[in-house]
Amino acid sequence: MAKLTSRNEDYSKWYNELVVKADLAENSAVRGCMVIKPYGFAIWEKMRDELDRMFKETGHQNAYFPLFVPKKLFEAEEKNAEGFAKECAVVTHYRLKTDPDNPQKLIVDPEAKLEEELIVRPTSEAIIWNTYKNWIQSYRDLPILINQWANVVRWEMRTRLFLRTAEFLWQEGHTAHATKEEAIEETEKMLEVYATFAEKFMAMPVIKGIKSESERFAGAIETYCIEAMMQDGKALQAGTSHFLGQNFAEAFDVKFTNKEGKMEYAWATSWGVSTRLMGALIMAHSDDHGLVLPPTLAPIQVVMVPIFKGAEQLEQIRVVADDIQQKLKAKGISVKFDDDDQNKPGWKFAEYELKGVPVRIAMGARDLENQTLEIARRDTLTKEVKPIEGIENYIEELLATIQTEIYTKALNFRNTNITKVDTYEEFKQILEEKGGFIFAHWDGTPEEEEQIKAETKATIRCIPLDAAEENGISMISGKPSARRVIFAKAY
Repeated sequence: MAKLTSRNEDYSKWYNELVVKADLAENSAVRGCMVIKPYGFAIWEKMRDELDRMFKETGHQNAYFPLFVPKKLFEAEEKNAEGFAKECAVVTHYRLKTDPDNPQKLIVDPEAKLEEELIVRPTSEAIIWNTYKNWIQSYRDLPILINQWANVVRWEMRTRLFLRTAEFLWQEGHTAHATKEEAIEETEKMLEVYATFAEKFMAMPVIKGIKSESERFAGAIETYCIEAMMQDGKALQAGTSHFLGQNFAEAFDVKFTNKEGKMEYAWATSWGVSTRLMGALIMAHSDDHGLVLPPTLAPIQVVMVPIFKGAEQLEQIRVVADDIQQKLKAKGISVKFDDDDQNKPGWKFAEYELKGVPVRIAMGARDLENQTLEIARRDTLTKEVKPIEGIENYIEELLATIQTEIYTKALNFRNTNITKVDTYEEFKQILEEKGGFIFAHWDGTPEEEEQIKAETKATIRCIPLDAAEENGISMISGKPSARRVIFAKAY
């Protein structure tokens, strides 16, 4: 099995190789689109199922809306349309026909031109709010708390598996409320859901914050986000939650009669995460041996590898393995017994390391004689010998320990790579020599933000929600600043 390129040698190449070699995804015949392979999709399903549970626990329901958005609807909210215009795929015709000059070739039928062009959804606010117009008449119809699991298309020119593709999978929540306060509460609640998921399930520490005006979602009044640090020090936006005010209600004339009997526009939110979380999961924890998966999201939490000579030894091992499997499954632990005789144990060890299986159990004839097992941890690459008796309890505790320690390792790395600076020269030096998150003062203007981005490629990742007021001066203009913001280079 070919080794991965080292992270320290070429982080980008390491990532690309790992996605392919760990059998997560591959490029497709369509430029910029990916095929998510079964193992990669199994991880995404674990993410999806946990998030779906959390959404439903907070009162949301799933629905589904069309892939196509009529152009006139897409144009209704001007800022949203302008923000996504350059990334839109557009359907103009509905039929092909045989080329009269070449019967083996199909061409677009010029007579099958659509009366109105259709946008392949880059996001669904337009089609959903046009629908909500028919659902909302009174305050009694509110709130509407809808989520959909779907695919969207954004015609990206430079793509990378999971991180940025022309088509990707995501969920998008779209809610309607009777008051501004309710909508803001919803926006903040969903940010908390995302942060909880990232930290408790992905074992990935995040900073909750608000985007600067120039980084807001197109059409939003305020965009809340969670920002994570990858192992190369770059930031990755892991989820966003938007307070949309009444912009979409006004654009689509969604009014309701309030409790006082007066007509009012509904208040809106939208929020989403995507298969980009797969990229975050890979880059936050993995190493030069392959994936490191937190147990909560690992499709296989424990793999049992028999080491045997002949069918008789294998059957003896299988009897013990079956008993352990049943006990682990009873605790809700996913386990695989790999008795495939096509590959040697050493090959299997490397393969399961590559795929990030949290715990590996090696079982041989001598182990059975000694009533012990060799237990290997994927995150630390350490091994221990433990008694077979009660092994299910030990592994249950070990998986919880691994989950905690993966998070702690990522948190310590992030905290070590956060730097406060006061001058622009120091800012540029830290950015080039150390990287990571830089806490700095900014004068609040998009002009200074754009200057920093143009000169350093660093952007304002967020204005942290828990940032204490700290009077200072902008590192460029010298104008007063009330708090520091987070700058970083980002994916």
